[in-house]
Amino acid sequence: MAKLVFSVLMIVVWWMLHALQIDEEVAMQTVHEAKRAVDRAAHAAAQQVDREKLEMGIISIDSDLAAEAAISYLGNNLSLDADQQPLPGSFLRDPVDIIAFEIMNEDVVYPYTYRNLEYDYEVTLDRPGVVLIVHVKYPRLFGVLAPVEWDLKGAAELVF
Repeated sequence: MAKLVFSVLMIVVWWMLHALQIDEEVAMQTVHEAKRAVDRAAHAAAQQVDREKLEMGIISIDSDLAAEAAISYLGNNLSLDADQQPLPGSFLRDPVDIIAFEIMNEDVVYPYTYRNLEYDYEVTLDRPGVVLIVHVKYPRLFGVLAPVEWDLKGAAELVF
C-alpha cells in the first residue's frame, strides 16, 4: 500500500513539475513575442516623417501619425483591438497598457540620452526617435507560477 501511495504522490509531483516547466517555457515565448511587437511598434512610429517640416529642411516625426502607427503595430502583432484588449485567439488575456510613449524631435540636442528612472530605462538617440514602454501580463496556463508581468521597452530612430 505504501508503494502505491508513494507512486501516486510521485506522479502528482512529476505532473506539477512538468506543468511548471511548460508554464515557464510559454512565458518566455510570450515575452519574446511581445518584445518583438514593442520593437516593431517603436520602429513604425519612428518612421512617420512630418512632411511639412521636411519641406523646410527640418527632420521631425509627426506625433499623430507616430501614435497611430505604434498602436496599429502593437494591435496587429499582439492581436489586440482598438482598446488594447486581446482578441479571441490572442496569446494574451489581459489588456496591454502603453505606459510611456515619448517622441524626441528637433527640440532636443543630439546625441540625446532619454532616461526614465521609474522604469529603469536609458537610451541614447543620435537623431529624432521614439521610446515606447508597454506593460504586458502573462496569462498563466496552470497557475503554478506566481503572476508574471513585464514592462517591455523599445526605442527607434528616424531612418531615411
